[in-house]
Amino acid sequence: TNKANTMNRIVKVVQELKPLLLMMLVQVAYTGNTVIASLAITDGMSIRVFSAYRHIFGAFITFILVLIFERKNRPKLTWRVLVMTFFCGLFGGSLFQNLFFIAIALVSATYANAIMNMVPVVTFILSLLCGYEKLNLRTVAGKAKVMGTIIGVNGTMMLSFYKGIEINIWKNIHINLLHKKDNGQKGASDGKVWIGVLSGIGCCFSFSVWLIIQAKLSKEYPSHHLSTSLMNSMAAVQATVFALCIEKDWNQWKLPSAIRILAALYSGIAVTAFVNNATAWCVQKRGPLYASVFNPLSLVLVAATTPLLLQEKLYLGSVLGATLIVCGLYMVLWSKSKEMKPQIDLESSETELSTTTGVVVVSTNDKSDHVGNNR
Repeated sequence: TNKANTMNRIVKVVQELKPLLLMMLVQVAYTGNTVIASLAITDGMSIRVFSAYRHIFGAFITFILVLIFERKNRPKLTWRVLVMTFFCGLFGGSLFQNLFFIAIALVSATYANAIMNMVPVVTFILSLLCGYEKLNLRTVAGKAKVMGTIIGVNGTMMLSFYKGIEINIWKNIHINLLHKKDNGQKGASDGKVWIGVLSGIGCCFSFSVWLIIQAKLSKEYPSHHLSTSLMNSMAAVQATVFALCIEKDWNQWKLPSAIRILAALYSGIAVTAFVNNATAWCVQKRGPLYASVFNPLSLVLVAATTPLLLQEKLYLGSVLGATLIVCGLYMVLWSKSKEMKPQIDLESSETELSTTTGVVVVSTNDKSDHVGNNR
């Protein structure tokens, strides 16, 4: 009937738009995390304690997901896998998060989000040094990758060292969420901006190292939920030990205000649980390049919301630097997609061939032996 056909079309459209909508929600979740974390840090919450709470909550939620989805079917754990999850927890969790929030506290949320768009460029450089990537300047894709890297590095330099004139995009609207008392971290930002700049660059390298290790871990240990849970557990232990060693004020471990509780819960649940699983699903359906294309969306959202909600100043240097970084990002992603196209076409043709062969074998067995093959 017409009604059934209409419903089928709607379901089909929703299924096609599902990866797009999920990745947009992921970027919105990242933006919310940046804003809420900034409010918690301004409220006086220690960066080290915040990172510890985030990974503790994240480890708890991902452990529950393991019990739900992978309770019975789990590959055997080895010492090599445990060591890899330890370093994944370090470079993709505790170290990365501490550096990222230091960049937010000492520079700005816009800078921290803009610099993260350099991750594909930094990953390419590290992969080149480690021998995972090859520099082929004879092809258009190879030249575009090098040009994208150079443009991205120049954008980072401009973002870090050039300020320019102030851009006020919310002249007639004033929303001040930072009505709490100042803390030492925000007060120190005037004299220690360079530490925040280096922390932003450091978190880029840390995240890129994590991507390289995570790629190896995914091949050796395909249990996604368990490996993520182990990574978060390792990060929780690392971040907690680091916070206990550095943070001498025991009152920092208390959560006296609603914004601190909300920040810890939101960061652990929405980002660690929802974002990681949604991104993994989209990567499985559309590939890693598809997921990477949406990264600049959080930069735009943060640049638009933080001057309004957090009283951050937006400067011309930040806009120009972020624009160059995004241009470099898309050049690297485009060149990578061109290089991967023959491999993707080969894998899809092999899949179609194996599927066709399987159908022929089953049909032959049915005719001769009348025996089905249930799998």
